[in-house]
Amino acid sequence: MGDVHLLTAVDVHKTYRTGPQIVEVLRGVSLSIAEGEFVAVMGPSGNGKTTLLNCLSGLDDIDSGTVTVDGEDIHALRDGRRTELRSRQMGFVFQQFNLLPVFNAVENVEVPLQVQGVKAALARERAAEMLNRVGLGNRLTHRPNELSGGEQQRVAIARALVSEPAIVWADEPTGNLDSHTAESALDLLREVHQEGQTLVVITHDKTVASASERIIEVVDGRPHGTADQARPSRHQPEPGQPPWG
Repeated sequence: MGDVHLLTAVDVHKTYRTGPQIVEVLRGVSLSIAEGEFVAVMGPSGNGKTTLLNCLSGLDDIDSGTVTVDGEDIHALRDGRRTELRSRQMGFVFQQFNLLPVFNAVENVEVPLQVQGVKAALARERAAEMLNRVGLGNRLTHRPNELSGGEQQRVAIARALVSEPAIVWADEPTGNLDSHTAESALDLLREVHQEGQTLVVITHDKTVASASERIIEVVDGRPHGTADQARPSRHQPEPGQPPWG
């Protein structure tokens, strides 16, 4: 884990309105994530984990507070500039994979590079290299419906990594996978972290959490238990689960 704080949040508040009711989801969150750190975020459903990811990454607005990423207060930026920062500095992995069904694997992985304006030939080359790295070099032209769940998640991880982001956010990345496939995806996350990638992973899986360097437990909209651990979307809410995760 590095000593440089890549991300710092100070006194972040976020509320949602559900009909006439106003629900305070994040209640003065302050935390830092170091460059090269692997952080797991845990906690009961409905306590704010996904909202925390969305607000720290700039996917959602906040009501008050600051979130600084690599020296920039992301919530002080205009929407276009914030989107540019996300495309350049961040990668995302979701439980539902969020692959474009009409694109094949290499085309899906190219998308972040296209957003950055990388030339088509170079984007294709880098996407193919990344798919080869995650063990899918022989599946470049397969569409998502022709891939297993584990293969789709590997495509999603490749897409998150292809632009060499400063930080990768993963929301329940093993949640839709069987135990064997989940372990394979976790091995891949461990590998990229060992190479220096900063990871923040929301998970209910204690195996995933045990691979991290630090566990943040979110309870009632506040982080707890952020001590280092000894080594041993926006996704759609589940039925009956509040939209703030």
